[in-house]
Amino acid sequence: MGKKNHNLRDELPIYRDTSRSFEERARDLVSRMTLKEKISQMCNVAKAIPRLGVPAYNWWNECLHGVANAGIATVFPQAIGMAATFNTELIYKVAQIISDEARAKYHEALRKGTYNRAILGILGQILKAPNGLTFWSPNINIFRDPRWGRGQETYGEDPYLTAQLGVAFVKGLQGDHPKYLKVVATPKHFAAYNGPERGRFSFDAKVSIKDLRETYLYAFKECVKEAKAASVMGAYNRLNGIPCCANKFLLQDLLRKEWGFDGYVVSDCGAIMWNRFRHKYFGSIAQSAAWAVKNGCDLNCGFAYKFLSKAIKWGFITEEEIDRAVIRLMKARFQLGMFDPPEKVPYASIPYDVNDCPAHRQMALQVARESIVLLKNEDGFLPLDKNIKTIAVIGPNAHSRKVLLGNYNGIPSKSVTPLEGIKAKVSSSTKVLYTKGCNVRRRIFRGFSKALKIANKADVVIMCMGINQSIEMEDMIYTPHPDRVDILLPPHQRKLLKLIYNTGKPIILILISGSPISVPWAHEHIPAILEAWYPGEEGGTAIADVLFGDYSPAGRLPVTVYKSISDLPPITNLSMKGRTYRYIETEPLYPFGYGLSYTSFKYSNLRLNAQKITPNDTLEIQVDVENKGNRIGDEVVQVYLKDMEASVRVPHHQLVGFKRITIKPGEKKSLTFILSPRQMAIITEDGKCLIEPGQFKIFVGGHQPDNRSKDLADNNLLETSFEVVGSAREIDY
Repeated sequence: MGKKNHNLRDELPIYRDTSRSFEERARDLVSRMTLKEKISQMCNVAKAIPRLGVPAYNWWNECLHGVANAGIATVFPQAIGMAATFNTELIYKVAQIISDEARAKYHEALRKGTYNRAILGILGQILKAPNGLTFWSPNINIFRDPRWGRGQETYGEDPYLTAQLGVAFVKGLQGDHPKYLKVVATPKHFAAYNGPERGRFSFDAKVSIKDLRETYLYAFKECVKEAKAASVMGAYNRLNGIPCCANKFLLQDLLRKEWGFDGYVVSDCGAIMWNRFRHKYFGSIAQSAAWAVKNGCDLNCGFAYKFLSKAIKWGFITEEEIDRAVIRLMKARFQLGMFDPPEKVPYASIPYDVNDCPAHRQMALQVARESIVLLKNEDGFLPLDKNIKTIAVIGPNAHSRKVLLGNYNGIPSKSVTPLEGIKAKVSSSTKVLYTKGCNVRRRIFRGFSKALKIANKADVVIMCMGINQSIEMEDMIYTPHPDRVDILLPPHQRKLLKLIYNTGKPIILILISGSPISVPWAHEHIPAILEAWYPGEEGGTAIADVLFGDYSPAGRLPVTVYKSISDLPPITNLSMKGRTYRYIETEPLYPFGYGLSYTSFKYSNLRLNAQKITPNDTLEIQVDVENKGNRIGDEVVQVYLKDMEASVRVPHHQLVGFKRITIKPGEKKSLTFILSPRQMAIITEDGKCLIEPGQFKIFVGGHQPDNRSKDLADNNLLETSFEVVGSAREIDY
């Protein structure tokens, strides 16, 4: 791009003219920058350009389940818990709240002049992160292996569920204004970042084009095409030999040409350096930086792009290619209204007092309630009576505030542990006894004896167990075991559970975790089991609401709970064979989509608008759902499709629709689902998306149509069939 002889004394530079398009303004602004200034904008800590009125900016912000690293903020359940709600409308509202708080923090920082003090790079993320508007969330990678340390950040193992929740989250963050973005959402990590955390900086994800399109790419495509995500983050790993943050197939052919993406791409932190030093794919940092930019990675989290000046000198890249990236970055800042008067930006007036307000705390409580999955409730053991004489609360997660929060979390102004929630819920005459019993990973001195002592005094024992960030985490180079080495409850917790069981006292087991925990012994011996995930700031209140019947649980598992790691292929194998409910080859302990309630529902009158359709047609599915119990409750209605005559390997069945509804006792509701041609299509071995003629089955109910779900959930399921007639047709992926 040629230089223009402009300066700030021009009457009205194009980039200052709010009547111009953001694209025009960005191009004009970049045309006025020197090469050094352009490169300074391409690292996440972007320098100020005072002569052009461009303030310094740190692009790195996180909001996985609340505004993170920016002081006090509302902390919702971890992403995996939000997935367990199976509630897109709720997740959209959560994202709206997060973006409200993000905007409030940003404008308050500008008003107080505290914004630039936070421009500290990685150190700033640890000490005092910036209050910016570009957020590196959501994580829409597929949680295909329960050992993966970052599975807690995802929406689970199913591409369709992940896509629906991801789209809702992105739309809620970015807002619906026709001109301005509320904040920038950044779906990550693109793509196939689903291997082990250990070695992620050098891992080569070898994935067939069929698995890639069928499983790993679907949610990204939906977030880009449907939700119009303004940014995408590249992954650390290689994909079939080529680093993702310099991968032409991913960043140009797929993202921009096929899907029409017009935003910017950011690297994961340090990825451009690791392309040189861990993947050893490039011969120098300058070459690594140049090829990342040339292939579509516009922004570098890190400092490798500082070597772009050398890359130009050595002929690896042109200034025009750098212009392209910087224009994309500046366009995003214009879309956020960063260069416009506040009165023109609709989101600039959000008051600071929305942050951590009572309404947001109430929403955190609601999400936590909806996320809880009732895994077992033998003979209606739950809910408990609030007037129980003595309750023993035991376990390493019973009174831990940290375990409520998961990772990438904000700081709540106050939080409620399970112990505190139980104490607040029971009658004034109930005694609540507590001891930790053991640590999450290790036995503590006299822990078991204290636990036995209070258990023997109690009428019922509530055991709050599970894992925490010391067992599942993101690999930070120095982390010894970021991935889980086993999926069972840790050994000392299993020993403690069996010891308390031998007292003969009735037990409720509450699991707090970011990934599925296999508890085969507990399933056989403990009358009631709940999965509460990392439930956020109001987690303790939500758990108590469920335990004592103030809320009827309806969460569903967004992941498969395998019986043991012997049921799993190696974590380094990214083939979907044997993985997730769609391709599982063993019987799980608890299946995807499973969860119990305190009430019961009856499905009836399943009907289709046609028994035969062409490859061009949509299919309308209707069903009636009635609450047959005596409690108001939510039901998660799930629709699964099975292709009976596919020419290639296809899932056993797959989720194609879901809806969470609240139904009063005796009330009946009719629901309608629309099945699109894309949902009926197969992915061929060479990656084509094809609708074939043949027979299909539809299943509708409160769970998936596998045998284990039928055994656990009383076969609350209807089925019917339809046929696609005519010739096979290739459609857009």
